[in-house]
Amino acid sequence: MKHIVKKGETVKKIAYLYNVRPFDLLFFNPHIYAENSYVHPGMEIHIPAIQAEQNIITDWDSQTEFSQSDLEKRLPDLKNLGVRVEILGYSVMNQPIYALSIGSGKKEVFYSGGWHANEWHTSKFLTRYIHELATFHKKGELMYGYDVSKLLQDVTLYVVPLVNPDGVDLVLQGIYPDHPFSKEVQHINKGAKRFEHWSSNIRGVDLNHQWPAGWEEEAKGSPQIPWARHYSGKGPLTEPEAQAVYRFTMEHSFAYVLAFHSQGQVIYWGYRGLEPKESKEMVHRLSLVSSYTPVHTAESDGGYKDWFIQETGRAGFTIEVGVGTNPLSVETFAEIWSNNCLLALEGLTL
Repeated sequence: MKHIVKKGETVKKIAYLYNVRPFDLLFFNPHIYAENSYVHPGMEIHIPAIQAEQNIITDWDSQTEFSQSDLEKRLPDLKNLGVRVEILGYSVMNQPIYALSIGSGKKEVFYSGGWHANEWHTSKFLTRYIHELATFHKKGELMYGYDVSKLLQDVTLYVVPLVNPDGVDLVLQGIYPDHPFSKEVQHINKGAKRFEHWSSNIRGVDLNHQWPAGWEEEAKGSPQIPWARHYSGKGPLTEPEAQAVYRFTMEHSFAYVLAFHSQGQVIYWGYRGLEPKESKEMVHRLSLVSSYTPVHTAESDGGYKDWFIQETGRAGFTIEVGVGTNPLSVETFAEIWSNNCLLALEGLTL
């Protein structure tokens, strides 16, 4: 059997799809030399006829990565569970940036993830979280001790799981000759063929350095040309992904925001002393249910959380999930889920 690689697929994803081991794919496809080799859209892969036991693990528990294509596969199921889906804008490569929402309360809360290309775990976490939240809500059952249905009478939760779809695809599939940004990306990456270190969008702009909160100061100490990470752009809010989140934020009146990144197992909660006094108690509660350490400031500028605090005077939090080197291994997702699902639930009660 032959499989034609689609956008967002990896060796691990394809192996899981056909219930074989990644090793089996390597053995029968000599042109794929390692589990972390890039497989590009349109590439042919031979699927061995191996009799394996029925795959009983769920997509969430499987040892696979997560990208825009995985999010889009989940949308019909999320809609059936009552989650509202809208497109708040488009990426550089014209991929939709999805906003999911649930609840009917007057208090609006905003969670976001997938800001950086090599932090796809945050997108997987937030998509699973809203899926489970909706499932427990529909069943009318408690979720880890939280009365979800009651919470969602008081709160409307908005979630943007994947701000940077182009960048995540680059980290997972690499660059290839017919990629629309092949020349630009190779130039930015100085000819290197691996992209695990890439956190920017496809144009080499760091989407969490794009915000008009000390942008000039942050830009002075960052790369001055497009780069795999930390380049702030020619000015604040130049990139369509940042512009989309900006418009979305300005259209709503979020009581507070939680921006998920990786890694470090810390929660940043302040910005230049502009945060409201209740932020300290709020972060204490988030820390108790996650075991993550509260840290007042990351001593940096230009971030979304920083701008939200400065712009609105309301609370904002950056949660650094997991520990290690980005991109974290697929095996770390269990720890990320167990340490953050209660944090995300508590986040509805602040």
